[in-house]
Amino acid sequence: MNLLGIGIDVVEVERIGSSIAEFGEKFLQRIFTEAERDYCLSQKRPAIHFAARFAAKEAIAKAFGSGIGKEVSWLDMEIVREPSGEPKVLMSGAGGAYAETLNVVDIKISLTHAEHYAAANAVVLVDE
Repeated sequence: MNLLGIGIDVVEVERIGSSIAEFGEKFLQRIFTEAERDYCLSQKRPAIHFAARFAAKEAIAKAFGSGIGKEVSWLDMEIVREPSGEPKVLMSGAGGAYAETLNVVDIKISLTHAEHYAAANAVVLVDE
């Protein structure tokens, strides 16, 4: 395995909370999968969990070197939790196909959040 790229992102929780308050379901459906929305909305402080997943998606796109756009869109990346609590990335759609063309074998992510900020980093590994 070889390293394709790494990415990091930090998000203000209030910024995500404000977007949710202002744009509601339209914002949530544009950025997060149904499973992500269900998970975050089931938590005591949904905005902090949405912020962590937003940061993770930004970090993943940076690790791909593509940013959010044609190759990898918001909904192509889904952040799920393993039974152990470890976050995991599921790729689908055009982003999943793009990952296949790059021979991506794994995407490692780490999420963290505090009262005002959420952050994530991502490492994309390829088979070459």
